[in-house]
Amino acid sequence: MAEPVQITFLGGLGDIGRNCAAIECQGEVLLLDCGVLFPDEDMPGADFVLPDLEYLRDRADRIVGCICTHGHEDHIGALSHALEWLSFPIYASPFTLGLIRNRLEERGVVDQTTLIPIGDLDRVRVGSFDCEFIPVTHSVPSGLISAIRTPQGVILHSSDFKLDLNPVDGRRTDLARIGAIARHEGIRLLLCDSTNSEIPGSSRSESEVGEVLRGVFAAHPDRRLVVAAFASHIHRVQQVADAAVESGRKVATLGLSMKRNFALARDLGLLRLPDHAVIDISDAERYPPGQVCVVATGSQGETRSALAMAATGDSRWIDIGPDDTVVLSSTPIPGNEARVARMINNLMDRGAEVVHSGQLEVHTTGHGKQDELRTLHTVADPEFFVPVHGELRHLVAHADLAMKMGMPTDRVVLARDGEQIELSDGGLGNRGRVTSGDYYFVNGRLIENDRGLFSERSILGGQGVVNIVVVVDRAEGRLLAQPRFESRGWVGAETLKELESLGADEVAAVVEEYLASGGDDDLERLVRRAAGQFVNHWLLVLSMVRLLLLWLRKPLANPLPSPAPRPNPKPLLLLRVG
Repeated sequence: MAEPVQITFLGGLGDIGRNCAAIECQGEVLLLDCGVLFPDEDMPGADFVLPDLEYLRDRADRIVGCICTHGHEDHIGALSHALEWLSFPIYASPFTLGLIRNRLEERGVVDQTTLIPIGDLDRVRVGSFDCEFIPVTHSVPSGLISAIRTPQGVILHSSDFKLDLNPVDGRRTDLARIGAIARHEGIRLLLCDSTNSEIPGSSRSESEVGEVLRGVFAAHPDRRLVVAAFASHIHRVQQVADAAVESGRKVATLGLSMKRNFALARDLGLLRLPDHAVIDISDAERYPPGQVCVVATGSQGETRSALAMAATGDSRWIDIGPDDTVVLSSTPIPGNEARVARMINNLMDRGAEVVHSGQLEVHTTGHGKQDELRTLHTVADPEFFVPVHGELRHLVAHADLAMKMGMPTDRVVLARDGEQIELSDGGLGNRGRVTSGDYYFVNGRLIENDRGLFSERSILGGQGVVNIVVVVDRAEGRLLAQPRFESRGWVGAETLKELESLGADEVAAVVEEYLASGGDDDLERLVRRAAGQFVNHWLLVLSMVRLLLLWLRKPLANPLPSPAPRPNPKPLLLLRVG
């Protein structure tokens, strides 16, 4: 019997992000990616969300390496955190390693690893795992499909991929090599990107975006062009640079990550443009608008991103105005729509014209749609299949696609974060949850996994806080000072002064009654109840007053009935008793 292989999914199966899997065999652990998830509106204060790295702590001395398939943050962003308590070598293409090195140096953990470059069709032994790396097209250079040879056969991981027949750099997904492995060795298990599994057809070629961008440049010969794109999307930046040079413009970068990646890609020969066409952003204002193109980060409207700050007039480098045309060469990530819309409004308020993917096809996806998924399945012809990289709906749609192509139902396994699958002589099975699959939230240097923290932050941010301080002498049974009833972010300053006095009186009355009765009950509970009843009462009163004022402002000739009052959400109640 051959040694079984276990694969534990530590992230990426349920979210578009925090991709990380641990492949285990013969006492060794091989990591496949280690990325972050960007927080949504329900995670106030969080910088990133990490995979469930707790699973790796007990296996720290067994980790033989980490394969990073490409340079997107959802595949490499958690490495700097993992290396704070683990140590293992990292295998990736030179461009991906350059991006990783920047992150590791920022966090001071570059000495915890060895960065090992790999190239197209390289075959490398990582511990006892025999790994081959196959070129793949995506929205970042030098992506790699991994063919991992194990005692249970070849495991093929698609990475994030599309089948672009006319890529900007000419580097296509090598379907021929995948087909050769399938014919001569067989592919036992396929792990495949599910991001666009719900969408029929095929994705547009990246090269088609270049044609649209050239049209935008031609239509605005006398205006400065500010083009926002992902800093890692060097193929998009190349097409922006080509359009700029063709129209006689200088190119400047805006945003630290864009500046770094621009320089790295030029050093590696992945981004090509003449030196005379590149200027520093500090010199951009010296040129007439029609002679400048700025390539910027911030296409998702991130709060501190370069373009978002320029949109509010807070950039130290450029002043957005009526001579600017801003191109958002991306589509909003789900959850970012409101933030992007706000940034567009801010840009237009400063007089700029804005071009985005809702108007022109200035963006295309980096993930294959259904026809491309079918092609990869057909070429790989796997014995077993597990959909990866996606929300549950994407995983389910991809599983359904595979079964409609004729794959037997018992050979398609649906897994989720925290679950482990096992490939053995008897086939492939889901062993269920072996780790929590918890979210670990990064906030500066702190890492938390208590979701209740966000509930409290939401209340503080949305409804404010009421703080009560009571000082008593329990031995003598007396109140030593008038209770302090303080509030921030609950009601306006004029109303607050009167309510604080009334609240303090009400709490004092409860405390004095408690002390006079001998104090058998829990004082903190009584004070909290009294304060809570006070807050509820005044929320209702203030709500009724607001409705009355609105009604009085309506035209008398057409009075409307007042809607039923609804109590406002309560502020966070904090209590200190001493």
